[in-house]
Amino acid sequence: MTITRYVNASVLAACVATASMASVAADSTLDKVISSKTLRCGVQLDYPPAGFRNQANEPDGYDVQYCKDMAKALGVTPKIVETPSSERIPALVSNRIDVLIASASISPQRAMSVSFSQPYVNYTNVVLTRKDARIEAFQDLKGRNIGGVTGTTTEQELQVLRKGWNDTSGSYTGFGSEAESYLALTQGKIDGVIIGNASAAALVQSGQFPTLVIKGVAPTPPDLCGIAVRKADTQMLDWVKTFVWTQVKNGRYQELYAQYFGDGEAPSLAVSGVDY
Repeated sequence: MTITRYVNASVLAACVATASMASVAADSTLDKVISSKTLRCGVQLDYPPAGFRNQANEPDGYDVQYCKDMAKALGVTPKIVETPSSERIPALVSNRIDVLIASASISPQRAMSVSFSQPYVNYTNVVLTRKDARIEAFQDLKGRNIGGVTGTTTEQELQVLRKGWNDTSGSYTGFGSEAESYLALTQGKIDGVIIGNASAAALVQSGQFPTLVIKGVAPTPPDLCGIAVRKADTQMLDWVKTFVWTQVKNGRYQELYAQYFGDGEAPSLAVSGVDY
């Protein structure tokens, strides 16, 4: 190959690479959102307190507020797109939404179709007790009468933890349903249960059980959820990761957690020994 041909080939390759990079940038969801001045967020509205409709029939909840915060940071208008659980990944893949903020657990299977940010919410088990039970943390359940729903994963995890207590003075009662356990707790037959923080928050906020209160996190495995973007959309993913980091850094994560999941310290968004 002559020098002239080599130079021409190099120039051509550079032009093709530049054009490809420009095409990728042009196709970025981030650029499209800024250009359209609208951020379409896929949110479940049947999963309180993460997503629901308030008394004015308007979308509300932890995930809804995250969308609004994200849109504010981008300087655009948020658009909540109601997305049922089974439609979450398809809605993102088919471009019906720009970003998925719908309490989607991070998993290798889902990561084959979409790209996840680091966790933005941690669904944990919490202690649900009565205001007069003198229980302030999970450790206070030792030596007390506690309960749970027979056959559930939560019951199995609680029983394992109880064995570590070597508790001879306390007792455990299994119930046939969540409703039965709530009723027993309200009536004073037991002093506490552990349930998912989303369910606990929705229960307390419903006003149906005014004597019940959330008191701390149970040391059971967390369910970490991420914000999802279309696969290979690295520009949008990098921005979302920065946004989530900022939410935690400036205290907004703690603020929203307290608002929608109940008072107390927001749980860690990391798994011990792993940096996602």
